[in-house]
Amino acid sequence: MYTVYVLHSPDYDKIYIGYTRNLQERMRSHNELGTKGWTIKYRPWKIVHTEEYATKQEAMAREKQLKGGQGRAWIRQTLLNNK
Repeated sequence: MYTVYVLHSPDYDKIYIGYTRNLQERMRSHNELGTKGWTIKYRPWKIVHTEEYATKQEAMAREKQLKGGQGRAWIRQTLLNNK
């Protein structure tokens, strides 16, 4: 099972979208363990949305959809209420 997730950094008002097979460990990486990459600059991250998919291909397709302009607009309007 794959999880597509949307993270929000309230301190910086940033959004991150990804997918993983282990959301708990991935969150530890984003918030604690990671030492390089984009997400370490905007810690702490909070999960604002998750979706489950049976295959990696489905998860990757949904991640790509959410990363597009309409997907990001939906995230801001629906999940973050224009915060």
